[in-house]
Amino acid sequence: MAHREGIGHASSWGYACFLTVNATSVWGGIFPFLPLEFQTIEVTLTFFLAQAVALGGAFVASMWGSYYFPHGARRMMVSLSAILLFLGSACLIAAMYVAPAALVLVAAGGVLLGIGCAGMFMLWQRYFASLPPRAGNFRLIVGTAIAPFIYFALYLVPIALTAFLVPLVFVPLCGLCVALSVREMRFDQPMFEDVPRQHPRVYRQAVADYWRSALCVGSLAFAGGVIRGVALLHEEISAVVNGASMIGALLSAAVLLVLWYRISFRFGLTSVFRVVYPVMITGFLLLPFQGPVYLNLFAAFTYMVFSLVQMLMMMQCAQISRDRGINPVFIYGFFGGVAYIMQSGGFLLGWSSGLVAPAGSQWLFLISMVSSYVLGLTLLVATGTLFRAVAARGTVTANPIEFTALAPQVRGAGDTATVPAPPKRRRNRPSASEDAGAIRDRISKQCLLLQQSHGLSLRETEVMELIARGNSMAAIAERLVISENTVRTHAKHIYTKLDIHKRQELLDMLHQLDA
Repeated sequence: MAHREGIGHASSWGYACFLTVNATSVWGGIFPFLPLEFQTIEVTLTFFLAQAVALGGAFVASMWGSYYFPHGARRMMVSLSAILLFLGSACLIAAMYVAPAALVLVAAGGVLLGIGCAGMFMLWQRYFASLPPRAGNFRLIVGTAIAPFIYFALYLVPIALTAFLVPLVFVPLCGLCVALSVREMRFDQPMFEDVPRQHPRVYRQAVADYWRSALCVGSLAFAGGVIRGVALLHEEISAVVNGASMIGALLSAAVLLVLWYRISFRFGLTSVFRVVYPVMITGFLLLPFQGPVYLNLFAAFTYMVFSLVQMLMMMQCAQISRDRGINPVFIYGFFGGVAYIMQSGGFLLGWSSGLVAPAGSQWLFLISMVSSYVLGLTLLVATGTLFRAVAARGTVTANPIEFTALAPQVRGAGDTATVPAPPKRRRNRPSASEDAGAIRDRISKQCLLLQQSHGLSLRETEVMELIARGNSMAAIAERLVISENTVRTHAKHIYTKLDIHKRQELLDMLHQLDA
C-alpha cells in the first residue's frame, strides 16, 4: 500500500520539482534555456566555480552546524533554502540585462544557488530519513523517476519563458511540497535529538565507519566533475552530459523499482563502486586514443553513474540515520561535503587540462592519468588493501541499503507456518558483538529466521539477538556504539513487527521455531 501512495504523494512530486531546479541550475542545465550569446567562457566558468565552492562548503558547514548548533542549523535550512534558490535564479536572469555587472551577478547567482540547493537537498534528506525505510526509499525513487520527464518537458517551452519558470513556478512549488510533506514527519525519533554533542562517540564512530563509502562516492563525483570541466571547453559534450544525467536518473530509478518489486536485496555504496570501477577506469584509459564520438558516449555514461550514486547516497545516509540515531543532516553533510568538494576538484582538472596542454590530444592524457590514479587509489582504500580494514565496532555490516520485495508473498493455506531459510553469511564479517553477525548457535539462527519472516532490518535483527541474549539497553548501546534512546526505538520497532510487548514473549517466539 505504501508504494501506491508514494506514486502520487506530494513528496515525490516535490522532490522531482527540486531535482529539475537542481538540473537546470547547479551544473549548467539552465544554460541551454538562456540565450547562447550570454554563455561566454567567462560567464560559465565564473558560475561553475562560485557554485562549486558554495555547494561543497554548504554541506561541510551544515555537518558542523547540525552537530554544534542543531536547532539553529535546522531553522536556517527551513527558512532560507527556497529563498536562496529564488534569488540565485533571479541573479542569473538579471545578469542577461545588466551587462556591466554580469560577472558579479553570475557569481552571486552561483553562490546563492549552491547554498540553496545544498540546503534543499538536506531538507529532503531529513524528510526521507524520517519515514520507514520502505516508504522513504520508494518516494525518493519515484521522485527521481519523475524529474527527467519534467526536465525534458522544459525543452517544449520557448526559451524566453523557461528561465522564468524556475524561480516563479518550480521553486515555489517545491517549497509548497516540502511544507506539505514535513507535516507527517515524526520528530520523536533519536535522529532528531537537538543535542548530538551528548553522544560524541556515536558520531565519531559513524564517520570512522563510513569515510571509505564517502570516498567512493567522492571518487565517482570527481570523474563527473572532470567530464563537466571538459564539457565547458566543448559545447557538443555539454548538451550530452545534461541530458545523460537525467536519463541516468530515470534508468536507475526504473531498474531499482523493477528489482524491488520482485525480490529482496541489499547493497552498499562501496559495492556499487566496485562494480562500476572496471568500466570507469577502462573508459578513462581509452580516452586519449578514441575520437569525439567516444568522448561523448563516455561523458554520458559517467554522468549516468553519478546520477545513480547521488540517489543511493541519500538512501545510504537515511539508513545510517535510522539505524544509529544520527542527525540526518550531519551524515548527509559529511557524504555530500566529500562528494562535492572532490567533484569541484575534478571540474578544475577537466577545465584546466585543455589550457595546460592544448595541442592535439595531450590534454586527454593528463585527464586519463590523474582520473585513473584517483579511481585506483580509492579502490585500494575502500577495499582495505592500502589502509588495513579495521573491524568497525558498532556494526554487523556497514548498514547497507535494504530493500524488502514490494510484491506480496502468496502462500497456500497450509504454508502459513513456513519460514524461508536465512541467507548464507560470511563468518568473518565484522561484528558489533561476539554474539551477532553470523549463525553461531541456535539463538542466532532463530533470529535470522524471524528477520526473514517478519521483515526486520539488519540492525533490528542485531538488537533483537542481543535482547534475546539477556543484554540490558545500556549494554546494547555500549556494544553497538549508539544511544540508549536509539536502542529503545529499535526495540519498539521490533516488538511492533513481531506483535509482542516484552522480552519474554520474544523468547517464547524464538523457542516456538524449534517446535
